[in-house]
Amino acid sequence: MSFAAQFELLDPKLHANKVFDCGNDEMNQFLKRYADKNRKLGLSSTWVLPEQYGDGSEQKMKLGSYYTLASSTVTREEVPQDKKLPAYPVPVVLLVRIAVDKHYQKQGLGKKTLITALRKAAELTEKGLPALGVVLDVLDSDALSFYQIFDDFQPFDNNPMRLFISMKVINQLG
Repeated sequence: MSFAAQFELLDPKLHANKVFDCGNDEMNQFLKRYADKNRKLGLSSTWVLPEQYGDGSEQKMKLGSYYTLASSTVTREEVPQDKKLPAYPVPVVLLVRIAVDKHYQKQGLGKKTLITALRKAAELTEKGLPALGVVLDVLDSDALSFYQIFDDFQPFDNNPMRLFISMKVINQLG
């Protein structure tokens, strides 16, 4: 099965988000029940990578992976940088969720989804959404092992399960 050329904003009329299964009930339920509601409320946006059907099928497209981004702020004391920052909260992009369907795990799709999410955060920043970097909360030790493959993430606020990557570093990604 091949995937669409790029990630798309979740549209439950087109995407089969109800059958997505990454093996984690909380992540599955978010996509099934809350992702579209949160978008409509202006809280977050979820992008999905749908399977590509070449037969002109009218059925909803199954999903290989998804990620969710939201805006947030942090204090300068939390940011792992030497840069002098203002005393008031600074904006960041929060990588709220990232998941790969069980059928596609351990095939490189997680890395592709993460890189795409980081690039989308940088794109949004370039288009006017100010952000110093991306913050993400690590779900468990397996997820932490995945993120540790990338040397660019730093523990956020001295918490190894909360990571940070600056926009400067994201913009240097190939």
